[in-house]
Amino acid sequence: MFAVFKQARKAAFAAITAISAFALSACNPTSIGSGPSINTSKPVPVALLVPRGSAKSGDSVLAQSLENAARLAIGDLKGVQVDLKVYDTAGDPATAANAATQAINDGARIILGPVYAEAANAAGVAAAKRNVNVLAFSNNTAIAGGNVFILGATFANTAQRLTEYAVRQGRGNIVIVSGNDAAGRAGSAAIQTAAGRTGATIAGSVGYELSQKGVIDAVGPIRDTARANNANAVFMTATTAGALPLLTQLLPEAGLDKESTQYIGLTRWDIPSPTLSLPGVQGGWFALPDPSKSQQFITRYSSAYGGAPHSIGGLAYDGIAAIGALVSAGKSDALTGAALTQGAGFQGTGGIFRLRADGTNERGLAVATIQEQKVVVIDPAPSSFSGTGF
Repeated sequence: MFAVFKQARKAAFAAITAISAFALSACNPTSIGSGPSINTSKPVPVALLVPRGSAKSGDSVLAQSLENAARLAIGDLKGVQVDLKVYDTAGDPATAANAATQAINDGARIILGPVYAEAANAAGVAAAKRNVNVLAFSNNTAIAGGNVFILGATFANTAQRLTEYAVRQGRGNIVIVSGNDAAGRAGSAAIQTAAGRTGATIAGSVGYELSQKGVIDAVGPIRDTARANNANAVFMTATTAGALPLLTQLLPEAGLDKESTQYIGLTRWDIPSPTLSLPGVQGGWFALPDPSKSQQFITRYSSAYGGAPHSIGGLAYDGIAAIGALVSAGKSDALTGAALTQGAGFQGTGGIFRLRADGTNERGLAVATIQEQKVVVIDPAPSSFSGTGF
């Protein structure tokens, strides 16, 4: 789902070409206060765009999980009725744009989804022409802005949470370790930005090629950079399915002691669960949604549908929860950009979250570590937002 788009982001809709449309249009600065008025005394028409029909393995399961989660959320709303209609996008931008147009023609006043960045952006372009906001399930900040808000967890949010915690713990002299791919570069940039906001110091940055040899060759430079700059933390962008197992094994073996150098991860270290048994990840820090809230959702979803939700299925629940909270106030402008970005935020499947004026989101995350092959929360997720966020 994650991709970095390098095209210019502020061009006018009229200049968008077929190649660059998905990277440009949703970032066109539509007024943040825009959006349709609604009659809160009647069911609110909501469209859900899912990747059903895609040739990609797992998309049909994801589509059903999103729909299930949305309907579970509707059942939890008190005093608010939602008229949900589901549209298939096949994970395709053109199909998503057509689905968004059809949904609005059918009366939709807000759109949830799609999942993939290109499809979400295409839907955003179509919806912008009709003054309708889109709550996409993407985590790609490149498509956020204007009438498109992303609900997926972002590198920026995670990096901010972890660097803040690292600074408080006296572990703010950081070496960034990142893959030389789009996700790695984006993760590295997020950590650097977060460091500037939290008072952390970037002691160095080491990249590696995405291969076993590339990771092995980077171990010495990572160790030497950390030692030369007296770094007390190494912040890695690697995933458990990628370089993380090898890095966390080889760095201690190379002499980068985990007692003096804190290992920090930008991605979840507890998924899949067998990762918890790896010696190298013991004691590392990573961020995750409020575990108690997440488990409550998984339990309720499993009880209702006979199986666990998809890992991002809860985003559809979050979208409905936000809509319900706003509509319950009885105001006709409940689905405008100004309303969606209200500072208090919303309660979702993983705890509190709020949408930002730039189309990204901020989620209240917990900081966790792994001890004796178990996840242990060392700094709980906040229960409310304070201040204006980052």
